[in-house]
Amino acid sequence: MCNEVRRRIALGQLREDWGQTRIPLVFPEGAPNMAPLESIRITDPAVIIRAAGGPDQAEAVTRRWSWPGTHGKPVYNFRSDGREFRSGRCLIPVDGFFEFTAPADPKQKRKDKWLFTLADHDWFCIAGLWRSDPAVGEAFTLLTCPPGLDTAPYHSRQMVVLGRDAWASWLDPAVPAAQLCQPLPAGSLQVSRV
Repeated sequence: MCNEVRRRIALGQLREDWGQTRIPLVFPEGAPNMAPLESIRITDPAVIIRAAGGPDQAEAVTRRWSWPGTHGKPVYNFRSDGREFRSGRCLIPVDGFFEFTAPADPKQKRKDKWLFTLADHDWFCIAGLWRSDPAVGEAFTLLTCPPGLDTAPYHSRQMVVLGRDAWASWLDPAVPAAQLCQPLPAGSLQVSRV
């Protein structure tokens, strides 16, 4: 499962591209730190976008990636299959996510690391959920779905990657989750070894 993402999006770029949704984006806690991050991992803070007072306005805030689950294990990925999410939807803006496979060279101890980026845009959003947890405060998790052809050779699951045309729909709880939580068509993702 994905436990690392990359975000190299400037705040101005986020604002400009988000403007295509025609949903006002506010920053109730001030402008988030959008310094480029080559690696965001479980428990790190990251920027999320969520509905603010309904689907007519959105807010960008910084929250922790993962909340404590059963037996204290972090909930950092969550299966979307067959589930409906009527509340807590959010978007996590990134420009890539990583998956790891067994090393091609058996002499290597470290797994091979693969970067997945969107083929036709500089950045995208991963569908997520946020909630308040008594132990950590507000936190988010990334949603997964069955893999598309681009990710299947590397992992049995895929992040729910949403292009610009789906951002507003994901924040609207009236839109069925199953309509959006789908694997991407072949050729949508570029894969490179890092």
